[in-house]
Amino acid sequence: MSNFNTDLTPELADIAANLLEESNKVGLDCFPTVFEMVDYKQMNEIAAYGGFPTRYPHWRWGMDYERLSKSYEYGLSLIYEMVINNNPCYAYLLRANSMVHQKTVIAHVYGHCDFFKNNFWFSKTNRKMLNQMANHATHIRDIINEVGHTEVEDFIDVCLSIDNLIDISSPFKTQPSITDVDDSESYKRAPLPKIHSKKYMDSYINPDDFMRFQQKKKDEKIAQTQNFPPEPERDVLKFLMENSPIPGWQRRVLQIIRDEAYYFAPQGQTKILNEGWATYWHSKMMTEIAPLHASEIVDYCEAYSGIVASSNGSLNPYKMGLELLRHVEKRWNRGQFGLEYIDCDDPVKRANWNTEAGLGREKIFEVRKFHNDITFLDEFLDEDFCHQSKMFLYDFDKRTNKYVISSRNFKEIKAKLLQQLTNFGQPIIKIVDANFKNRNELLLQHSHDGMDLENETTMETLKNIHKIWQRPVHIETTFEEENRRVSFDGSSHQVEKI
Repeated sequence: MSNFNTDLTPELADIAANLLEESNKVGLDCFPTVFEMVDYKQMNEIAAYGGFPTRYPHWRWGMDYERLSKSYEYGLSLIYEMVINNNPCYAYLLRANSMVHQKTVIAHVYGHCDFFKNNFWFSKTNRKMLNQMANHATHIRDIINEVGHTEVEDFIDVCLSIDNLIDISSPFKTQPSITDVDDSESYKRAPLPKIHSKKYMDSYINPDDFMRFQQKKKDEKIAQTQNFPPEPERDVLKFLMENSPIPGWQRRVLQIIRDEAYYFAPQGQTKILNEGWATYWHSKMMTEIAPLHASEIVDYCEAYSGIVASSNGSLNPYKMGLELLRHVEKRWNRGQFGLEYIDCDDPVKRANWNTEAGLGREKIFEVRKFHNDITFLDEFLDEDFCHQSKMFLYDFDKRTNKYVISSRNFKEIKAKLLQQLTNFGQPIIKIVDANFKNRNELLLQHSHDGMDLENETTMETLKNIHKIWQRPVHIETTFEEENRRVSFDGSSHQVEKI
């Protein structure tokens, strides 16, 4: 495995090469990695651009930079590193870091690079996104030169406000073929299905009631195929891009925003597992595989404690991912899996269960390959881990102005955590009818799963979708156990019970 160190000191280059060699020995398989040394201002600039050195011109990058700069100046946060999912991977190291931090960060970066390359949920991402981002920036600048800066920036604002309305599972779905469409047309012309019988018995085997039922089924199926879209469409951006009456430059801008949204989606889907994996391996590297010098241990421990620190009412993805991976490794090393273990009700026997299976390392590599955060926590976050980690549900107490424990129930804790992670904790919206009321109006539907839509956000989202669709837009949702339809016709909002 080659490694490109374009901006490292000789000492850091040797450390990076040594850590890469050790990581290969334990099974990590990284893309080639380019390290760049930057100061804190450059790091904040890159972070504001989402980790890329260049993006299309827009005011939000400046806003993000100011926020990051103020946070750094006031000592509220410090970015030690950034790494891009690309081939080769690009990693940025903060020049002001101590040598202990640089070693830790480089090991951490290799963990991320291995995850990017081998995790299933990153397998459909563009591995040349660094170049693609530069191309996007060039396209947007060309459009600005043709149309005007204000108009393009305003339309980008509209697109960014709905860039979460994508189908994160779309890259892994098989698209319907032309044959499927042809089959639907032939189905309309096909005779009604009958139970095979001799001619003289046909009226008895296939009576009129049965044939009317068959006709009704056929009519319902034909009606479904005539819906537009035929099935509820979760990729709202794609549908708007393909079917809205907008000029070509707006369609291109919408496509760019959508492409970038899909590129970043796996990072949101695997935040806990990805950070946990990188933290697991930098911890192994620094303490076992390529251990630090005695003089560096205290500084490392101080940095490590900051990484895995947590507070009431918040989830630290580094700590959660790391501890759950260690829990999985321990269970599979001790043989704590299978029906016999699951059916064991004796807490003492479960705690002392040890078949010396030694499968822990193999299992966590399997987890790294196939899982995202939801499947990872759903499968491996068990009651034992919940109690060992002292996981609770918290509510904010307005009287004391503090978070207080509201539940210790394992099922409630796990359900709440999975709900927060589903679709990045954002509502699932689908287009169900693009010819609502037979007037080319757009009807969306909120898949209500206990998460209500925020009133102000809903209103603004409908306004922005209307700017693209250019016809009235509606969304059906549930609020306070009542079905409601919120509409925007271009001038005002209406809310009605349905």
